[in-house]
Amino acid sequence: MKSLMEQMNDAVSHAFAACGYDGKYARVTVSNRQDLCEFQCNGALAAAKQYKKAPMAIAQEVAEKLAESPIFAVAEAVKPGFLNLKVQESCLANLLCAMMDAADYGDQKTAHPKKIMVDYGGPNVAKPLHVGHLRSAVIGESIKRMGRFIGHEMIGDVHMGDWGLQMGLIIVELMERSPKLPYFDESFTGEYPLEAPFTITELEEIYPTASGKSKKDEAYKERAMQATYELQHGRRGYQALLNHILNVSVTDLKKNYENLDVSFDLWKGESDAQPYIPAMVQKMKDDGFAYLSDGALVVDVKEETDTKEVPPCMILKSDGASLYNTTDLATIVERMEKWHPAQIIYVVDKRQELYFTQVFRCARKTGLVDADTQLDFLGFGTMNGKDGKPFKTRDGGVMRLSALLSDINEQMYQKISENQTMNEEEAKQTAKMVALSAVKYGDLSNQASKDYIFDIERFTSFEGNTGPYLLYTIVRIKSILKKYEQSGKSADGKNILPAASESEKALMLEISRFHGMMEAAFEELAPHKVCAYLYGLANALNHFYHETKILAQEDAERQAGYIQLLRLCKGIMEACIDVLGFSAPERM
Repeated sequence: MKSLMEQMNDAVSHAFAACGYDGKYARVTVSNRQDLCEFQCNGALAAAKQYKKAPMAIAQEVAEKLAESPIFAVAEAVKPGFLNLKVQESCLANLLCAMMDAADYGDQKTAHPKKIMVDYGGPNVAKPLHVGHLRSAVIGESIKRMGRFIGHEMIGDVHMGDWGLQMGLIIVELMERSPKLPYFDESFTGEYPLEAPFTITELEEIYPTASGKSKKDEAYKERAMQATYELQHGRRGYQALLNHILNVSVTDLKKNYENLDVSFDLWKGESDAQPYIPAMVQKMKDDGFAYLSDGALVVDVKEETDTKEVPPCMILKSDGASLYNTTDLATIVERMEKWHPAQIIYVVDKRQELYFTQVFRCARKTGLVDADTQLDFLGFGTMNGKDGKPFKTRDGGVMRLSALLSDINEQMYQKISENQTMNEEEAKQTAKMVALSAVKYGDLSNQASKDYIFDIERFTSFEGNTGPYLLYTIVRIKSILKKYEQSGKSADGKNILPAASESEKALMLEISRFHGMMEAAFEELAPHKVCAYLYGLANALNHFYHETKILAQEDAERQAGYIQLLRLCKGIMEACIDVLGFSAPERM
């Protein structure tokens, strides 16, 4: 289905051509003066240079041709050569009727579907999720959903940290507490216990304790580093402990991510990349890319065009141990061998941009990816408190993500309970949905690369540019549709009629902009553009609602047209919030 913008561009292009001008000048854009017109074309100004003719004369010729078009109600030339355009109400109504009948409301799927992996999440095992994990999870999930909506094959990977020093610290602390466990007996050849020797609560206490000790006790840290080395070089008991740590941690992580309505297709960790490291390193050596520098194995990745210093990418430390660089590169090898994606998107803190520049360049230089494989770094800014500093608990600690969600759920529950229209169970479920919209929309409505203030009071408001405001708008539509049905009427088989008011036309125009919006937002990896569209649509709907007697409309056909318009608006809003990762309740 052709979008409204495509139809307008075609019509204006044909008009330019009919007047003897190149159709390339016929680009239609949304008007920057909505008080004068809905759309505009400035092509006559550019065409004047080529054809050595006054732009106003060209614009007038084209406007006369467009008077014959069924698409435009107004096409007028204004000085110094602009074309001011208004859409014909019947054309707009026909487009929306077609959207009602089409899959995904007629939004065109990408012409070139790709297999795309999204690396997001990045939690460390044995540690609880904290607010610092929020942005990666929320942004990554929306990118994955946007890609799927427009027809790409999207694969989300949590990519856990499960291979570094924290593993050695946990092993050493467990050894101190329970030295007789079979995992620490190198002569043990039997089967290790199926059940982990710790719970998630104990595990979450073990790591910070061990970390604290390592900062004060150098010998303790040395033991942890040795345990890490032995784990990475295949010590059987330590690898069995790693499996326990992963099983206990992943079970807990899944619960926490489910509360965020975030899911992953792959639950891979750094440890999964280990089997690929030896061959990868050997190939880098054999091909002449890797060399020793102060005992460490490195690959040069600087380029002549660099304006800043880009250090070599370190592959192995002087003691032969691997680093994050090593496992990230080996993960690329695994992904290319198993899934062969056309694109990999990394959703990570923007402060890691230099690191990923090194990794991407190294992967390309050493041939770990095909020449046409796209590697994208989507760096996000910091989530700050009202003081402008990274978000903390009241006592200055790092807040657990579960605690943050619980606090916001409780606030929403108190607000919803004040209405006394729901039983306790429904109020709790509704509060959870509204709270999630507050958190996710509060984050996603900001451009990902920018820092933002996490203002719970503002995010949970039912007014303004917030998730709860959007849900309230959807619930308002649901309420109208329900009352219409309860009155015994049916809009089945009825069409959306040409707009009878400015507010109705404005709503219809906002709906029409859905076409292509999702693909453009995904192309730029910009969920905030979906948010901006949603907010504009909600405002247009509410303006129309306040100016129009919908359920009191006496003309049955006009009323049925209103109902179909609301159904379309509701469907599109629900499609958008689903892409952003939340949903709307039946009532609020």
